[in-house]
Amino acid sequence: MPELPEMEAWRRQLSEPVSAFPVAKAGPAHIATLKTFDPPLKALEGRRFRGAERRGKRLLFPTDDGELVLLVHLMTAGRLKSLGAGETGPKQPAFQLEFEGGSRLVLTEAGKKKRAGVWLLTPEAAQAELAHLGPEALGLGAERLGEILKSDSRRLHAFLRDQRLIAGIGRAWANEILHAAKLSPYALSTELSDEDVARLADAIDSELSRGLELRELGASDDKTYRVHNRLGQPCHVCGTPLAQVDFEEHTIYYCPDCQTGGRVLKDRRLSRLLR
Repeated sequence: MPELPEMEAWRRQLSEPVSAFPVAKAGPAHIATLKTFDPPLKALEGRRFRGAERRGKRLLFPTDDGELVLLVHLMTAGRLKSLGAGETGPKQPAFQLEFEGGSRLVLTEAGKKKRAGVWLLTPEAAQAELAHLGPEALGLGAERLGEILKSDSRRLHAFLRDQRLIAGIGRAWANEILHAAKLSPYALSTELSDEDVARLADAIDSELSRGLELRELGASDDKTYRVHNRLGQPCHVCGTPLAQVDFEEHTIYYCPDCQTGGRVLKDRRLSRLLR
């Protein structure tokens, strides 16, 4: 799933092209992708976007007249791309905007399940749609992070992924951040020392910044991730083979030596959890 580094890289990449020309044609949109019907999608035609903005893992495209906001959530498999005039694109995009001059904004989604969503909202409705999100992860700082950690006793990997607590981190970057902070994914948020919190805050900033820099350069997952999806490969810090805990909806990757004192965390479906 695209997370803060990926979404911010896309925001920076898309802001200029989407604001260059007014929308000439709004649509088509897959019935499962377009989540709203009022205002109608055609209300965008003739309007110009102010640029691209981001909130957590969502992209927002406000119109320059201040009346509408196009909100996009890519979920796991959605991808958003700007195509120049005459540039070949997908035959059946999940969503598309065509601009005067012929450029296009195209959303595609791999797989049969259409989970990515597009909303056309008033600014007030967009604000309400995003009201549940916690503060942005990047630049949060140790003091504010400590307050949030004390607010809910959760295992750290689940805590970092909860968008209501901190916005922008998902499965992959939670793996990278916890490894950089030398913290177990099963450590409880309310039991961290001040030193642990400071390390975690630093790791959030350093890892998300590293990811953003690499994504802006067009780096692949293999070039970007050092822990995520690298089961059995040597830890880049200590050389210990990386391990995983496999859940139904996600997988945690970690280094037993750097993060858990040599202990292997067991899959909850096979054995009891170890801290």
